[in-house]
Amino acid sequence: MTDNRIQVRDLLNAIESGASGPVAVINPGQYRQHNLGAADGLAGFEELLSRLPAGSARVRVARVFQDGAFVFAHTDYDFFGPKAGFDIFRFEDGHIVEHWDNLQEAPPALNPSGHSMIDGPAGSTDLGLSEANKTLVRGFVDDILVNGRMERLAGYFDGDAYVQHNPAIGDGLSGLGAALQAMAEQGITMKYDRIHTVLGEGNFVLAVSEGSLGGTHSAFYDLFRVEKGRIAEHWDTIEAIPPRASWRNANGKFGF
Repeated sequence: MTDNRIQVRDLLNAIESGASGPVAVINPGQYRQHNLGAADGLAGFEELLSRLPAGSARVRVARVFQDGAFVFAHTDYDFFGPKAGFDIFRFEDGHIVEHWDNLQEAPPALNPSGHSMIDGPAGSTDLGLSEANKTLVRGFVDDILVNGRMERLAGYFDGDAYVQHNPAIGDGLSGLGAALQAMAEQGITMKYDRIHTVLGEGNFVLAVSEGSLGGTHSAFYDLFRVEKGRIAEHWDTIEAIPPRASWRNANGKFGF
């Protein structure tokens, strides 16, 4: 791991351990927060953690990646209930100056194919293909999720070989098709409106998008594992974006 990835892992683990040392990686004079439930600055970070009952937090960092000044982590949390979360940190001069995240309640049961929201491969490979893989994922999200060009869907996958970690969807394009049909029958709409950023390290690529689920303004974080130029595995979290009046900072959920 590079130093920045190690520091992010240590910072997230400190949520459980209470260790104060890792917090020093945050720039105390400049910490811009995009978690809408927290205020800017180190004081906002500490106030957010203070809401947790003492000793209640559990943190297991599953995977951490770096793309330039950005480090993104995928973590199994348990505070106020089990959650799967993505965190993105931006570094400047060796310190964290900005943070984004997206959290979703993790169900007690595995998905239809027996996968959790977190399990699966953790280490990146194919580091020389980072930009090509980011282009592939951006194309998939833009073609399929934003613009609904379903005739292009099969071109992004190797047949039905597709491992799925969404809690409601089974493996393969067949599992995805069945889930989309079930949503349509229940009158549930899912719409991606725009891509805000795409970050990647080797064969792992994270896409951050904005849209709506069931008519609720939402943030979509989708992590893909790419294999031989095709999407092979997918993890995600979906979080509702609260009304502006309840925000504890003025930065918005995105702002990349």
